Amino acid sequence: MKTDTADSHWNQEWANIETGSAWLTPEPDVQAWAATLAPGARILDLGAGVGRHALWLAGQGFDVTALDAAPDGLAEIDKAGGVTTVLGRMDALPFEDGAFDHVLRWNVIYHGNEDILLRTIAEIRRVLRPGGQYLGTMLSKRRLPHEQTRYPGREIGRNAWVFDAPGTDKGHPHYFCSAAELLALFSGFEVKALEDRDHSGDGSWHWHLVMERLG
Repeated sequence: MKTDTADSHWNQEWANIETGSAWLTPEPDVQAWAATLAPGARILDLGAGVGRHALWLAGQGFDVTALDAAPDGLAEIDKAGGVTTVLGRMDALPFEDGAFDHVLRWNVIYHGNEDILLRTIAEIRRVLRPGGQYLGTMLSKRRLPHEQTRYPGREIGRNAWVFDAPGTDKGHPHYFCSAAELLALFSGFEVKALEDRDHSGDGSWHWHLVMERLG
């Protein structure tokens, strides 16, 4: 069963993106992280959407590649220019080993079941150089009860849930994990930072993590 299907929802979102959308504004976490990186570093923005991070990072002088499975998002990035765009899937990255100094993946990696997630993390590790950093987010298990009170849902595999929530991406699989489960998933990485944080005060708990690829 194919479970990494959320790009079909987001492709429609990107095709109808409106001026002033929050999806056009880079996250402060990403900006703060970028300030710690070497000038000109090679960064892969994995699941780049319409390029809110990729375009900002390129504007800071980084060598940025934006990958997404939603072509309409990449088309928006191409209109702006300055970023290499690649249409592809997160669990089969079309790049050489060690091709990037750093990988960014904001609110993307948890769209799928555990098999998809493990393959994706292995691919992130493969395309990172030793010592390179990964900045990303994961859905916290603390968020799951909040979702269950809002929408009918069912678990389709360990920690992977779908919800009856028309008009959202929640009908596509989302993976929720505890800290121990997250650390087990990221074998081959060393933790630089890990925080479980409520994004907007409404139960939207996410893990925010910075990992360093071990040699």
